[in-house]
Parts: sequence; structure tokens; C-alpha cells
Amino acid sequence: MFQLDWKKFRAHALVSALALTGTVALVPAQPAMAQSAPQMKGLPDFTELVEQVGPAVVNIRTLERARPSAAGSGQMDEDMQEFFRRFFGQPAPGAPRQAPRPNRPQPQDEDAQPRGVGSGFILTSDGFVMTNAHVVDGAEEVMVTLPDKREFKARVVGTPDKRTDVAVIKIDATGLPAVKIGDVNRLKVGEWVMAIGSPFGLENTVTAGIVSAKQRDTGDYLPFIQTDVAINPGNSGGPLINMRGEVVGINSQIYSRSGGFMGISFAIPIDEAIRVSEQLRSPAGRVSRGRIGVQIDQVTKDVAESIGLGKPQGALVRSVESGSPADKAGIEAGDIITRLDGKAIERATDLPRMVGNTKPGSKATVTVFRRGGSKDLGVTIAEFEAEKPVKRVSEKEAEKPKGSAAAQSVGLVVSDLTDAQKKEMKIKGGVKVETVAEAAARAGIREGDIIVAIGNTEIHSVREFDAVIAKVDKSKAVPVLLRRGELASYLLLRPSRG
Repeated sequence: MFQLDWKKFRAHALVSALALTGTVALVPAQPAMAQSAPQMKGLPDFTELVEQVGPAVVNIRTLERARPSAAGSGQMDEDMQEFFRRFFGQPAPGAPRQAPRPNRPQPQDEDAQPRGVGSGFILTSDGFVMTNAHVVDGAEEVMVTLPDKREFKARVVGTPDKRTDVAVIKIDATGLPAVKIGDVNRLKVGEWVMAIGSPFGLENTVTAGIVSAKQRDTGDYLPFIQTDVAINPGNSGGPLINMRGEVVGINSQIYSRSGGFMGISFAIPIDEAIRVSEQLRSPAGRVSRGRIGVQIDQVTKDVAESIGLGKPQGALVRSVESGSPADKAGIEAGDIITRLDGKAIERATDLPRMVGNTKPGSKATVTVFRRGGSKDLGVTIAEFEAEKPVKRVSEKEAEKPKGSAAAQSVGLVVSDLTDAQKKEMKIKGGVKVETVAEAAARAGIREGDIIVAIGNTEIHSVREFDAVIAKVDKSKAVPVLLRRGELASYLLLRPSRG
């Protein structure tokens, strides 16, 4: 026999009535819903972190020998000196100088004078300290002050690495408190972080904020961690610390239009810094990086779409150094390097970082996009050295062939290259631009440029150039690969409609 559950019936009737009348009822949240709701947390408490990490953060002062100066001239405040050196790359032009203070003897040539201030943190209990290269570079003396006020004269270990802005110094002490190294891969955007340093010489100053972005490309060798932690001159070289009390970065740079903190700071990822520090502490005392000998540029969206690459990715090879690993591997100007050992190259700046972190002498596979298809090339990584200056191609006027009028719709007159010109420029083919007008001029093509390919079709002669231009869709932009000196680049040519 059917029995009515009055409790369920009344509950159902109440819900139905509320739905029909539009009345809102407040009911307790069900357990399942409570589990899926975000948990609200209070503001973080940094006191334990400061107690934990603070003893391992040091103040760094650098000294240099005073040089003769004109009577009556003084020196800028040491904090401002460090500020202008770091953020402007040079002393401030026309910076005001302090008049000599009364009853203060003028410095003699052999006196050690303040040069700059910075921060650092203790890596090991036996006295290895990490900081920025720009803090200690060029200093004649480096003094380290611990939070307990002990002061030590430090020596710079190896050669400070300017490309990553990382340096290691050593003090003669044992039993020191050392920091814990964190995992940058676990760091998340929006996560709370803290900095400890000596802004303007104010030792053990604590500031905090959040991670604003990761892998921030500022044009330097490393992708930075961007934060809104207050960083000022003197914070350079100090640690960026996560909520677990681990160092995840070295505070290195700020973005500023006024010279002061504007809410954007950059830190060197600690994993990259540790890799550099290990090499500095090795017997060689310097950082060894890989290189393949190419000059590169970004791939634009328009070029990527027009050549069939799809999305803008990889590094456009503008030139290949003669005799370099890239040259021997068959990499050509105009290639787009999309992968290194299977790892995708999303931006052009990824390539030098990935190659630089590859051990010199090792073999790698480079994937290039060329003429609409991908190709794998084997390359042996060489050791990084100063790049050779770009050599401009000299033109031999006596070998100039007679130009022919070609494709009036693009505003170009081109001529064939001689065998001697091809050999000198180390190219298989192409045509030389003799005259530029109309659409070609608007695209940025210049007289003397060498057109190597149109679209994904290689050009070897004026006849081929004419044939390809005749088939160009006048309603679409066509990518033109050209050589200018030893550099290759893509330009988008938009033919004039007849």
C-alpha cells in the first residue's frame, strides 16, 4: 500500500509555492555546495617568513679608489650613484654635486670611497653569497654586513655574468644561516611574494606583493618574474621569497618613467641563477654558453599567415655566420627555426636562451620552416663568443648586368645576379633590385636588395621573377624574402590593382 512521506511532501510543496509566487527563501547551504565554494582567506602574515629568511639576507657595499678631482667638487650620494648606474646605465648628466662639508678632509687618491649599495643572500653556510652582477661589477672592494652587524670583506667568485646579471661572492665565515631554494615552476601568477633588501641603504627592509606575470620578456637573456613588490635602488641582488619561505628569484630591475618604483619589478628566476652560480663556483670561474651563429628576429602575424606557418612562432633567421654551426648544418637566411631538440620556440628570444643553456660540443636537432615545409637539421653547438661584426656586401660596378623592366604592378625593376655576386653573398639565386617605386617602395623594399623568394617560391633569375609576379593574386599581400647585406627579412608586398 502506498504511504505518503509528509515531510518530503511539505518540502516539495514549499518549493513549488515559492517558485510560483516568486518569493525568495533563505535556506542553509548544502554540504556539497559548501565544498565547491571558494574559500575566503585573510591577508597573509609575513612575520614568520621574515624571522625565517631575514638572517640570511645581507647588505652589500662596494668601494672604489678615489680619483683626483677639481677643488670644490664633491661626489653624488652613493645610493643615487647606484640608482643611475643601474636604471640609466650611466651617471646622470648634469647631476648636482655636493659642496665639500666644513671641517671634513678631502679624500686622497688612495682612500677607498663608497661606490654603491645592494643586497644579497647567503647560499651556503660556509659563506657563498648570491647577488646581482651589476652590484659588484667593477668594484675594488666588496663589504658584506650581516643582520647581526658582523662585517666581512668579500671576494668576487669567478667572473660576474652580465648576461643574466648574476654574481657570487665569498666571505670567510662558517655556520651561517642559508636560504632555501624554491621551485619556480610551482610559482603561480597572483601568488603572494616578499622581498628583503637594503633600499637606499636601509638594511633589512621588507616589502610584499604578488606575482604579476611569469616568463616576462624584457629583451634580456632571461625571462623574468614580474611582481608588484616595491623594489628600489639598493634592493638589487636581494631575494624574492614565496610563502613557504623559499627563494624563487633575485630582485634585479624595475620599470620606471620617474626613476622611482611604479609598481612593476622584475626578478631573475632562481633556477636560472643557480645554474649560473654553479658555473661561477666551478674551477673555470665563468659561464659557458652554447651558440649556433645566427642573427634572428621576430616572426610577425602577417608573415606567418602569408607563408603558411599559421601562427607567429619561432625565430626568423636574418643572417648566418660563415663557418658557424648553423652554416655547417645547412641553416639558411630566411629560415624560421621552430624547434630545438623537439622543444617549441614560441618567440624569437626563446632560441638564444635554449641554445645558451645547451652544453657546447653537444649535438642538437634544429627544426626549420622553409618554403612551406618543415625540415630537421643536425647541429653541433659551439661555445658562445663575441659576435663578429656584420660585413656589408661590396658591389662591383663593372659586373652590374643590364636591368630589365619587370612587373609594373609592383613597381620594381630587377636584374640577374652574376656568379661572382652569388658566391660573394653565399646564396644560390635571387635577383637584384635596381629601381623601386609604388607598391614595392611602400612595402619597404630598397634599391640594392636581393629578392630571394616570393611566397614560398625561390627566385633564381629575372625570368622566374616575372613568371611568379604574373601569377600573384593582386587582391592579397604576398610575402617577399629578401637579403639586405648579410641580413634576411620578410616584407609584405601589396600589388597595385590594375
